[in-house]
Amino acid sequence: MPVATEAHHRRVAEMTFASVHPCYVTKVAKKGRTEEELQTVLKWLTGYSDVQLQAHVERQSTLAEFFEEASVNPISSEVKGVICGYRIEELDNDLTRQIRVMDKLVDELAKGRAMDRILRTES
Repeated sequence: MPVATEAHHRRVAEMTFASVHPCYVTKVAKKGRTEEELQTVLKWLTGYSDVQLQAHVERQSTLAEFFEEASVNPISSEVKGVICGYRIEELDNDLTRQIRVMDKLVDELAKGRAMDRILRTES
């Protein structure tokens, strides 16, 4: 597995939410999931409303700004596994870990995982 360098952390932090959101929409739609389901996942992770998510798209917020203003769900620390070649639980940069958690949740949605499992609400 690749090692997350400072350059990697900086690169992902500087990406905009507006640049990744359409990719997420396309990814889940190709697998038969809806944008509404995607929004549910993003709102669960960040505490944002639909209006706030749209505002981040319109403002071209960087992912650093996006997560700085978010109320990240504490249960999201339970999200584990490999995404984009990185093991989430081994990432030592909090922001990069949050971004990869978001990627992982979108991946789980696209792969057809049940919403209660994605949102870690199943007993």
